[in-house]
Amino acid sequence: MTIEPDTKNWTWVLERRCDECGFDSSATPYEEVPGLVRENARAWPAVLQRADVAERPDDATWSALEYAAHVRDVFRRFDTRLALMLEEDAPEFEDWDQDRTAVEENYAAQDPDVVARELVAAAERVAADFERVPAELRGREGLRSDGSRFTVDTLARYFVHDPAHHLWDVTR
Repeated sequence: MTIEPDTKNWTWVLERRCDECGFDSSATPYEEVPGLVRENARAWPAVLQRADVAERPDDATWSALEYAAHVRDVFRRFDTRLALMLEEDAPEFEDWDQDRTAVEENYAAQDPDVVARELVAAAERVAADFERVPAELRGREGLRSDGSRFTVDTLARYFVHDPAHHLWDVTR
């Protein structure tokens, strides 16, 4: 089963609450992001122990295992982007096709125990890295390949919606 690629521009989450999952990045202070990441990561190992973890609920939706592998990679990807923003002036982020990655990395066949360990480790790394950024550097900028401009602050708040939304996806 092939999943329809998500082509939505999710940057709107910086302006208002997500009607689907209820998370409100626009009202989330930067200082809360590391704790939210860690809290989110603590929920995934239980999800990955479910008997149906690799089953897709329908033809258009990833399995919980696929979502978890994606979230692990989101943690890794945004940690890399944060590092670039702190090391370079206004770097342009490499384009990331999350749907192609899911196929190429065969998310559907990954070991749930390995994904759980890697997800928790990646979450801790990115949480700690966001936590270490002093307030005076949170205005540093980075650019997504589509031209969207982020500061470290907006990147953190944009990013934290993704794992929150996907946890909602697998627990609703």
